[in-house]
Amino acid sequence: MLTLSNLSPQPGSRKPRKRVGRGLGSGHGKTATRGHKGHKARSGGGIKLGFEGGQMPLQRRLPKRGFNNIFKKVYAIVNVQDLERFAADTRIDREALIAAGLVSKSDDLVKVLGNGELKHALTLAVDKVSGSARQKIEAVGGRIEE
Repeated sequence: MLTLSNLSPQPGSRKPRKRVGRGLGSGHGKTATRGHKGHKARSGGGIKLGFEGGQMPLQRRLPKRGFNNIFKKVYAIVNVQDLERFAADTRIDREALIAAGLVSKSDDLVKVLGNGELKHALTLAVDKVSGSARQKIEAVGGRIEE
């Protein structure tokens, strides 16, 4: 009967580990399966990533274009018409915009643009406000906290 105590793998399915450099009698001695001389036989030898045998490598053949500014600030855009859903005299900050679903990521900076109209006063505490948005918010009695 087959039980956990007498289980064994199929014959030939498991091979012993190759132990190189353990003397001539092991069959993997002397050069330790590296062959004779050459770059790959040396300590620290071997081809580097992307090496194509002396041919100009692909990463050097392809043209490089453009520039990625690692200091670029990415703003989440909210229009004045989107702020109409908030009640009058409400303080609107990043958390309120996330709760309303207007800003998706909490780590984004928020900028308010002047597209649309606003009918009631609001207090805004965001990172940036465009000139037209500032005029529309202040025209209805709202204010912007810097």
